[in-house]
Amino acid sequence: MRLMLCLVLLLLPGLARAEGEQAGDFDYYVLSLSWSPTWCAQEGDARNSPQCDAGRGFGWVLHGLWPQNERGWPSWCRTTERDPSRADTAAMEDIMGTSGLAWYQWQKHGRCSGLSARAYFETARAAYEAVVRPPVFRRLPRVMELPARVVEEAFLDANPGLRGDQITVTCRAGAIQEVRLCLTRDLTPRRCGDDVIRDCTLSDAEMAPIR
Repeated sequence: MRLMLCLVLLLLPGLARAEGEQAGDFDYYVLSLSWSPTWCAQEGDARNSPQCDAGRGFGWVLHGLWPQNERGWPSWCRTTERDPSRADTAAMEDIMGTSGLAWYQWQKHGRCSGLSARAYFETARAAYEAVVRPPVFRRLPRVMELPARVVEEAFLDANPGLRGDQITVTCRAGAIQEVRLCLTRDLTPRRCGDDVIRDCTLSDAEMAPIR
């Protein structure tokens, strides 16, 4: 019975993934933008992460640029590319919050891109900077409760040409967690795969203000 349950879970959409795959073998990218105040409240403060220090002013940070397949995703891929230097990861702190996140994202996802570490970070930065992050969220006066769809609509309004099936908003523990955009390998918006489109449907999702 336990074996059968494990097989069913592995076949469910959204849970299919591979580890140790060959670098460069994927279909598209998922650009993940994390709402830093949520991460800090749920995880970062307990870790004493410098990303969460008062005055840092982080809003939508780059969680990662993830190689994705039409179903499932590769991770911890085999590559001949060298790992990034400390300077390479430190250079990503301004949009990722910490160099530690940059290092982890390279290890788990960046290797799967088939790019060098420096080229991967350059591509991730280009994808991040190409997205207009609605400034309204930087002006929240207090913890707000709002429909999660409002966040998606704000991104759609700020990025003409972006369609609803190319973006998804996720929640965690009742709060806005991430905005994820699906991009071709040349960073053009495209439809998300069925296992990526998991829109948060909360009508009262919390969104904390920037510190």
